[in-house]
Amino acid sequence: MKKIIFMGTPDFAVPVLEGLIKEDYHIDLVVTQPDRPRGRKKILTPPPVKAAAEKHDIPVFQPEKIKDDYEEIKKRNPDLIVTAAFGQILPKGLLEIPKFGCINVHASLLPKLRGGAPIHYAILEGHDKTGISIMYMAEKLDAGDVISQKEVTIEDNDDVATLHDKLSELGADLLLETIPSIFSGEANRKPQDDSQTTFAPNITRDQEKIDWTQPQQDVYNRIRGLHPWPVAFTTWNGKVLKVYQAAKVNKTTNEQAGSVIDISEEGLLVATGDHKAIQLTVVQPAGKKKMTTADFLRGVGSNMTVGEKLGE
Repeated sequence: MKKIIFMGTPDFAVPVLEGLIKEDYHIDLVVTQPDRPRGRKKILTPPPVKAAAEKHDIPVFQPEKIKDDYEEIKKRNPDLIVTAAFGQILPKGLLEIPKFGCINVHASLLPKLRGGAPIHYAILEGHDKTGISIMYMAEKLDAGDVISQKEVTIEDNDDVATLHDKLSELGADLLLETIPSIFSGEANRKPQDDSQTTFAPNITRDQEKIDWTQPQQDVYNRIRGLHPWPVAFTTWNGKVLKVYQAAKVNKTTNEQAGSVIDISEEGLLVATGDHKAIQLTVVQPAGKKKMTTADFLRGVGSNMTVGEKLGE
């Protein structure tokens, strides 16, 4: 039986690992990131992939830096390494170990959106589709030959959470369709067209800030493209106001972008740069919990008035 080593870290990778286990592939070892402190109390928490591996009694290896520490992988002499959102670039010496190579389950239609945040950028940039690419790994980030791809439509009400789940399941399915061709030596290898490359680097704090001068659709994409993590924000009275959820509304206005144009139980209407409006429905004021806009307006936001400006 061929030996597979699986490398992955977050929730995205769990269905991919579970799919391999369900189909009776021999997972000899799971490699994931070290446990990290989480939450306000900084409790040391294992990555989701580690929890999944332990549930199936699969040995787990957690190197701090894979480029300096992969002897455990080498001595197991795997036939294939499968990665999905592992979080570190694999060194050349590791890529050369498995007989059938190292393959990656990447959440975009490569060469579009290479990098660590392809799901976020697909929404932030207003794409109408994205997908999964199964690719041979190379030393350069997400630049290896593509073996197979499948696309998925991005609906206007998708956010990072819903698209993440669609792509995670699609990745698991496509991997299982693809692996037999790798082991039989019949896998297609299609070099990526580097001239079509775009990138999806990790989200910066600046990208989380809402620019109300942008058109309605772009503001809406910003909010859903950062939900449920890391979350878009604006400012009100000089303090951060996180915006978890919002809706586009069919309303025109001549008020300045960022101006509050209506306050009601349904939500807070804010003017955008193309004379349209966004309705904020779930927010989080500084120092408070996430809440509906109705609760915000009854509490901390009770002194907000029409005509005020967000994002000063």
